[in-house]
Amino acid sequence: MSEAPDLPLWAALLVSVLVLLGAVIALIGSIGLLRLPDFYSRVHAPSLGATVGAGCLLVGSMICFSVLQGRMLVHELLIALFLTITTPVTLMLLARAALHRDRVERNGDAPERDPEPIDIA
Repeated sequence: MSEAPDLPLWAALLVSVLVLLGAVIALIGSIGLLRLPDFYSRVHAPSLGATVGAGCLLVGSMICFSVLQGRMLVHELLIALFLTITTPVTLMLLARAALHRDRVERNGDAPERDPEPIDIA
């Protein structure tokens, strides 16, 4: 079993705050998945929790390993970039598929149609 790494106090405190904050945000998103009333509301909370919570965890990881190795590590930035891009796209595709299904089955949760765009010019 390995020993705990020797992080300076400021880095250890910052990393622990970021990791706990990320975990709490992800937990709040998970609770929102259980507590919100319908599918269209429920799909929103976990996507925010996943993006923001994982972002805090990744920043904490980046600080920890950058301090330990004495150089800037950017692997976590790539992970954050991919999460930031893929999570909202997945949310949008999932919501559109559910909306299409509800409209075809004529379920009560689905709005009828999007309103016509307003011409501002």
